[in-house]
Amino acid sequence: MNDLLEFSDICQEIRGAMNSGKLKLQSNMVVFKNLKSGKVEQLQSSDVKSTKFMPRAQGHCLKIISKNGNIHKYDGFRESDYDKLATFMTKYYNTNLEKVEMSVRGWNWGNVNFVGNTLEFEVHNKEAFEIPLGNVSHSAAAKNEVTLEFHQNDDAAVSLVEMRFHIPSEQNGDGDRDPVDVFHEQVQQKADIIQAVGESICNILEVQCLTPRGRYDIKLYPTFLQLHGKTFDYKIPYSTVIRLFLLPHKDGRQVFFVLSVDPPIKQGQTRYHFLIIIFNKDDEMNVELSLTEDELAKKYEGKLTKEMSGLEYELVSKLMKTLTGKKITVPGNFSSHSGAQAVVCSYKASNGFLYPLERGFIYVHKPPVHIRFDEVACVNFARNSGSTRSFDFDVETKAGTVYNFSSIEKDEYMKLFEFVKSKKLHVKNIGNKSSVNLMDDMLGSDDEDKHDAYLERMKREGQEVDSGDDGSGSSDDEDFQPTEQLSDVAEEYDSDAKSSSDEDGESGDEQKKAKKKKPKKVSKSRDKESSKSKSQKSKKSGKDPNAPKRPLSAYFLWLNDNRQKIKDGNPGISITEISKKAGEIWGKMTDKSKWEAKASQAKKEYERAMAEYKKSGGSATDVKSKSKPAKSSSKTSTKSESSSNAGAFKSREFISDSSSGPDSDAEPKAKKAKSSKEASKPAKSSKPAKKPAKKEESESEAEAALPSEEEILSSPTASEGSGSASGSDSESDSD
Repeated sequence: MNDLLEFSDICQEIRGAMNSGKLKLQSNMVVFKNLKSGKVEQLQSSDVKSTKFMPRAQGHCLKIISKNGNIHKYDGFRESDYDKLATFMTKYYNTNLEKVEMSVRGWNWGNVNFVGNTLEFEVHNKEAFEIPLGNVSHSAAAKNEVTLEFHQNDDAAVSLVEMRFHIPSEQNGDGDRDPVDVFHEQVQQKADIIQAVGESICNILEVQCLTPRGRYDIKLYPTFLQLHGKTFDYKIPYSTVIRLFLLPHKDGRQVFFVLSVDPPIKQGQTRYHFLIIIFNKDDEMNVELSLTEDELAKKYEGKLTKEMSGLEYELVSKLMKTLTGKKITVPGNFSSHSGAQAVVCSYKASNGFLYPLERGFIYVHKPPVHIRFDEVACVNFARNSGSTRSFDFDVETKAGTVYNFSSIEKDEYMKLFEFVKSKKLHVKNIGNKSSVNLMDDMLGSDDEDKHDAYLERMKREGQEVDSGDDGSGSSDDEDFQPTEQLSDVAEEYDSDAKSSSDEDGESGDEQKKAKKKKPKKVSKSRDKESSKSKSQKSKKSGKDPNAPKRPLSAYFLWLNDNRQKIKDGNPGISITEISKKAGEIWGKMTDKSKWEAKASQAKKEYERAMAEYKKSGGSATDVKSKSKPAKSSSKTSTKSESSSNAGAFKSREFISDSSSGPDSDAEPKAKKAKSSKEASKPAKSSKPAKKPAKKEESESEAEAALPSEEEILSSPTASEGSGSASGSDSESDSD
């Protein structure tokens, strides 16, 4: 038979709460590790007195009674485990595993037996229930009654607060002694009742505590320590101390001394899981212990002396280590960018220090957090949303809790990442990628928009394919032509545009304001963007359907063949998620020669087809001129006209205002717009030249089709009403 038995799903009852853990039965000891607190409980095989196997609400329970009277109970066994447990106990622990039957009568009267630190209540010679006396916080005796009050546990779904035992007066305990007093004394001996009886071992005055906040006098007793403040007093049994930490402050002038406590310190509805004391590194003290030489030698094994002197934090840590029997945890080999053993960060909007230890992380001080490596599922390095000078460090536990430590300086990244890598913790946001990629992502440029390089590349190539130009990815800047710009300005005030004054019949003053209104100046950046967008639109609108299509890149060739596979492997995935997933798969591929060869071949075929296409005389400009002849002819005529009269250019307003003769002053503007429309119609209906190469002929035909400026301005004689209105305009203009 194997000399080791392991059970992974075992629970231990602690003050009404069932804490899961792992039980390991070895040939020389019993080891139980609490998964919640990480506390390891060990019991030597030579200390085992007896063992019992009994039914419980959750399966069966293994009850181990030690020689010093302590009882250890482990729940979660199956009935089939009895045989191998009995054989193991007989072989290695020299004890028989007794099978116990429980009483199910439901009676509330019976006999009470005190076994070790447990009160057993028997009904009809069978055990009905048992009470661990270590859970009793207070006991009171009355005439025929004893009341037990219990410690509360925040983790327990249901808590037992109080229980009363009625003891008949006719029962005699010890001769003439009252049975109530006998019962009460036995409970008091085993109960976890903290009483400050006798003199303390030593007192440390005016100690600064960060949690709970304030200055307290620390009184050390043999079984507990007392914090005495101006408002509150706290009593902490040494049995509730799980770990001790000694952490140097980043400034090098102070030291944190941290006690991890379970169950926590209670103050109303507030719970303190950590007691944090801060000492100045240079402060010294002298203490005299109220212990005899015999007690120092036997009880504390010579670890303490009658008189002790030295640095304050060293003396306090030495006293606590001896009284609690716990080891002190200090930072390991980690060193930050500034040489300190902590990293400055924020947690829940409070600044503090994150200490990477050999077996976990601890954050001080508000609120304190301790995370063991064995409960860490993964860690994550992320950019800070507010600044690129810092990053966030997330720790996710196996229970699903995520601790976010933010605002860590960028210089600390390499040190922290190397530490995480050395402890073999899983980094969530790199997956199978190497650490160099993550470092480049964290220490690269400050461009926060590029989260995925492959996704950005894919989008860029897709836009180039959709644009469908002749192979040039960028468009050339257009030349600056002042005459063309002037003609564009004139077109804004062309006679085709109807003003609100014509429709509503507004007054002449309002018409004048509308005339003198000038276009707003546009910034250079907007001019560039608008010109660029116009050039792109013009190219896209002039796309020749007969032109060869641009070839696909190696990535898109691979994506076309593997898109359906990605869909089948990820049911219900969206289009954007398919693109992102494809980019990740493509980035991880090592052999892309097949698709690169296909892309190279497609590119050669495209270049050959484009050469033949250009040789045959096809181009985007020809197609554009054929598709929209009227617009091109009108533009060319305007250009030629403006170029010939560049020095004597006049806008529509200037022509209408400066025209001589009484007829021009009396013209109604509505008729001007109508006549300009009629004059502009032949330009639209004029047929383009059959051969675009003959530019001069098209320009001359367009000029012949358009009426002159004098023809546009001429109109029939206006009525008297309209003449008076226009006359007021002319008078105001002359003024």
